[in-house]
Amino acid sequence: MDDFDFRSAFLNEIKNRFGIVGNSTKILESLEKLLQAAPTDLNVLITGETGTGKEVFAKALHGLSNRKSNPFVSVNCAAIPENLIEAELFGNEKGAYTGAVEQRIGFFETANKGTIFLDEIGEMPILTQVKLLRVLESGEYTRLGSSTPRKVDVRVVAATNRDLEEEIHNGNFRQDLYFRLKSVSIVLPPLREHPADIPLLINYVGESTAKKLKFKYQGVDRDAISVLQSLPWPGNIRELRNLIETIITLEKGAIITPEVLRKYIPPALPAFEIRQTLPELSLVNISRNDNYEGDSSLIFKTLLELKSDINSLKLGLNELISEMHQIKLNTDNLSLHKYEEIDDDEEMEEQGILNLADKERQLIINALKKYHGNRRLASDALGISQRTLYRKLAEYQIEV
Repeated sequence: MDDFDFRSAFLNEIKNRFGIVGNSTKILESLEKLLQAAPTDLNVLITGETGTGKEVFAKALHGLSNRKSNPFVSVNCAAIPENLIEAELFGNEKGAYTGAVEQRIGFFETANKGTIFLDEIGEMPILTQVKLLRVLESGEYTRLGSSTPRKVDVRVVAATNRDLEEEIHNGNFRQDLYFRLKSVSIVLPPLREHPADIPLLINYVGESTAKKLKFKYQGVDRDAISVLQSLPWPGNIRELRNLIETIITLEKGAIITPEVLRKYIPPALPAFEIRQTLPELSLVNISRNDNYEGDSSLIFKTLLELKSDINSLKLGLNELISEMHQIKLNTDNLSLHKYEEIDDDEEMEEQGILNLADKERQLIINALKKYHGNRRLASDALGISQRTLYRKLAEYQIEV
């Protein structure tokens, strides 16, 4: 086996072991960074949107480290009330605050000799950040309500979906803590940036869900994959996993087709605003009736029939361009013959030379005659707005 095959086999073994799915360049780059950092005691900062798998990578860091036989403690900083987070992290003495009826050890003490994963670190209050910085610098902390320093040996892996540099600029995050946390930085891409991994993710979730429920997983067809790869996935891998688990469970492992997806995709789509559009203003006519299944179904149908919709859009644009071209021709024609039309008026022939206002008035009259009183077409031909046309009609006392 050559070096490339050996490396590929090794990476596949790591991915299978920790549930990391994907062969895209961005996922493999993040995995390589993980493998470099795991054997060390360096703090690691994992960044990425919600649902991109930050905790999966944190567990892999611990599982590949020298601390793997010791505790891995996961803490969601956003889920702990601000007035309790310090006690939860560092513990408290009896009577330290109202309701503290007994001594309690914190998450850091629980994770001693192991790894603590601080998820949503960007939500941590500034005062608690000061205590965390002390732990990272000296390994010391004090329980709430105590003045006795305690030592702890723990590796910190933090994660956030926020831009911490922006939070520092806004005064919400300490710069010194930021630099301490990001000894190693791992960035996880959103799912929309590596859609080629979607088939692998579907099969991974489908097979594991079907196995758990004792169904036979029959896979997903190509058209359904195309639909799923077209979605924006704001919830990323977590959103895709939840959708596939729901489908496998309710469809009892049946093959996933566009028809099957049609029943489940609307709830998975992002929220949108419904706006009423006048039919005459639409390039593509969309009719609605009592049996219409909703705008989510329309989005799904658009994904399945994208080619047809693009053709319809092109047709509408061509019609619009044709109409604009015709208006231009009409305008040019009016400009070429305006003096000729003025000459046709016997009264103007008798006057000889007309002043500018008379010429403008007659141009308006000629345009209205040409378009049978249609003010919109007349204003377009004259190159003025309808509001200006209305004002001129009143000014020159022209009745239509």
